[in-house]
Amino acid sequence: MRARALRFGLYADEEGLAWVESLVDGAVGPHSARIAGRTVLRTLPESGMTTADLYDFLAEQWAWEHPGRGSGAREPVELRVRLVCSLRTWRAIRKAVLRGLCPQGTAPHTCRVPWFAA
Repeated sequence: MRARALRFGLYADEEGLAWVESLVDGAVGPHSARIAGRTVLRTLPESGMTTADLYDFLAEQWAWEHPGRGSGAREPVELRVRLVCSLRTWRAIRKAVLRGLCPQGTAPHTCRVPWFAA
């Protein structure tokens, strides 16, 4: 077991962020993994870029999927979750979170929270 990271770019308000965090918690629960840390970033320390610069396309996705509707308190953020688990478990957790974010799969749909898996 070693530390591994999940990273998701999100265009979310507090409610949307809490929903994504609950997806992660639910995906970790049935596996032999432990959440060692969780961070929500608005600036990426390794590059100095803001999440608004990096994930601006998620705001565009929201506007395209919700024409005429304001974005409210949504903003581009990066959710980083540190897990202690095997590579196999990390893959299973990541896959479960992605299924939760996009339960319709590749069928046309509107995302509850526009996202990008890094």
